[in-house]
Amino acid sequence: MKKEKKTEIKTEKEKKTEAAGAVFKDRDCPIHGSLKARGRTFKGKVIKKFHKRIVIEFERMVYVRKYERYKKSKTKIHARLPICMEKEIDIGDSAKVQECRPLSKMIHFVVIGKVNKNNGEKK
Repeated sequence: MKKEKKTEIKTEKEKKTEAAGAVFKDRDCPIHGSLKARGRTFKGKVIKKFHKRIVIEFERMVYVRKYERYKKSKTKIHARLPICMEKEIDIGDSAKVQECRPLSKMIHFVVIGKVNKNNGEKK
């Protein structure tokens, strides 16, 4: 009996992961896994952080037809926090989330990245 060598064909995502020097086995990650992010994107402030999940909040203007004016309204969104981003995102940071398939009863968004707040602020 001859032993056959197994040749592994690596996808582009695996090549990028190995080039970065990190190996994450998270299937619900848009960067390292197979989760496809599509649809609407939002930017908001992280108000709560859990293991593999964050809650972001952002304000929007809603038109009230009766009074012919706008009111401020806050929206909370639960989003999946990939393992590779857990250390870089904390409470109070701004995060960008994008819609994906439903991951659970509440989670329909995934974190794409952290938004830098260096827009003319002085320390």
